[in-house]
Amino acid sequence: MSETSEPKRIVVTGGAGFIGSNFVHWVVDNRPEVHVVVLDKLTYAGNLENLAGIPEDRMTFIHGDICDEGLLDEVVPGVDAIVHFAAESHNDNSIADPEPFVRTNVHGTFRLLEACRRHGVRFHHVSTDEVYGDLALDDPARFTEETPYCPSSPYSSTKAASDMLVRAWFRTYGVKATISNCSNNYGPRQHVEKFIPRQITNVLIGSRPKLYGDGLNVRDWIHTEDHSSAVWAILTKGRLGETYLIGADGEKNNIDVLHAILESMDKGADDFDWVRDRPGHDRRYAIDSSKLRSELGWSPKHTDFAEGLKATIDWYRDNPQWWQGAKEAVEAKYAKQGQ
Repeated sequence: MSETSEPKRIVVTGGAGFIGSNFVHWVVDNRPEVHVVVLDKLTYAGNLENLAGIPEDRMTFIHGDICDEGLLDEVVPGVDAIVHFAAESHNDNSIADPEPFVRTNVHGTFRLLEACRRHGVRFHHVSTDEVYGDLALDDPARFTEETPYCPSSPYSSTKAASDMLVRAWFRTYGVKATISNCSNNYGPRQHVEKFIPRQITNVLIGSRPKLYGDGLNVRDWIHTEDHSSAVWAILTKGRLGETYLIGADGEKNNIDVLHAILESMDKGADDFDWVRDRPGHDRRYAIDSSKLRSELGWSPKHTDFAEGLKATIDWYRDNPQWWQGAKEAVEAKYAKQGQ
């Protein structure tokens, strides 16, 4: 079922987080006719500084919880679409305490779907490739929209559950919905608990980066601007009820990414520490985004990973006030876990 749309007023849940705020900036920069309503609980991963510089007439910020049914009934009427980024997303945190992941990722998505059902609003759900589990390092295959779900962690299992809710609400209730499953994002404004910014900021504070296990785990990297343009393409041109995988052919193993960071920051290739592996650590993710490219005509612009990584390093070097406050707490938590 196709439905081309040009929304003029959208709600972005989790719009003060890393991927959500980059999407808000992308919409403001590229779609001058659109007003963005950001709904964010401002957990540790949300930061109002991520939205700095956006003109007041282009964005409305609402501090609130996606699980708050009454609030949603105030926010959702009158908007054209909801783009749902809000999620507990850090695997290590989900292993330590799964409960917030179930609440936000499953119950929160349920509340949003019900609000869209009541008010007839278009819904786009932003998910992850981690719902598919992992691939062997020597397997030439990549994830497609037909790959069976096989989540490994509490985080990925709650995202898989939320994907299933979206599909059921589309089929049973006719909620106008689409899903995107994306590979690992990188770029500015990513929380320092995540792999790339953690390594960069460790070097910047004079601490040695840390690498899990054997360092051979493969991730499929995409610049967050490319993710944003893909989400917009799906929101405005995607077939309702469909899932689209978003990827930029950026497969790299963790040790190669770390070596690229070290080289770019004038450090030796061995200037890091090995730490014990994460429990249930997925070996390889790889995205086949052929459907997105062929159906919707999307393609990534940031195809030079080294160039994108250098720009990301420069952003963290130029914006220490953004990350320094969180850095000490993050490293203290990892130290307790031996990581």
